[in-house]
Amino acid sequence: MILIFGCLILFNIIAFFMPKRLTKIEIYATALFATCFGFVVDILLDFKSNMYGFLTEGVSYLGVMAQLLIYPSINILFLNYFPFTKNTTAKTLYIVAWSVFSVVFEWISLQTSFFYYTTWKLWYSAVLYPILFLILLANLRIVRRIKE
Repeated sequence: MILIFGCLILFNIIAFFMPKRLTKIEIYATALFATCFGFVVDILLDFKSNMYGFLTEGVSYLGVMAQLLIYPSINILFLNYFPFTKNTTAKTLYIVAWSVFSVVFEWISLQTSFFYYTTWKLWYSAVLYPILFLILLANLRIVRRIKE
C-alpha cells in the first residue's frame, strides 16, 4: 500500500512540475471531469454493484484520498503528452501504451491489497481503459470548443 501511495504522490509531483502543453483552464476542467467521472464510476461499480474497491469494503478516507490523487494526475499526464499533431497510428499506440500501463498499475495495486476485486476481472479493465482514455480526449475537445 505504501508503494502505491508513493507512486500516486510521484504522479502528482510530475503532473505539477512538468512543462505544460495544456492551458490552466483545460487542466482544471479536465481534471475536475476525470475526478467526478471516476467517483461516479466507482460509486456504481464499487458501492452499488460491489465489483471492486479500494483498501477495504465501504468508504474509507484512504480510498477517497487515493481517488483524489490518481484521477487528476493521470488525466493531466495523459492529456498533456497526447500526440495531437501525429498520425492515427501514433495516437493509437499512445492510448494502447497508457492502457497497458494502467492495467499493470492495477495489477500491482491488487498484489499490494491496495485494490481488491469481488466480481471484477482484470481483463474488464484492459478492455475499458482505451474507452476511458477516449472519453478524456473527448472531454478535452469539448473544453476547447467552449473555451473558444
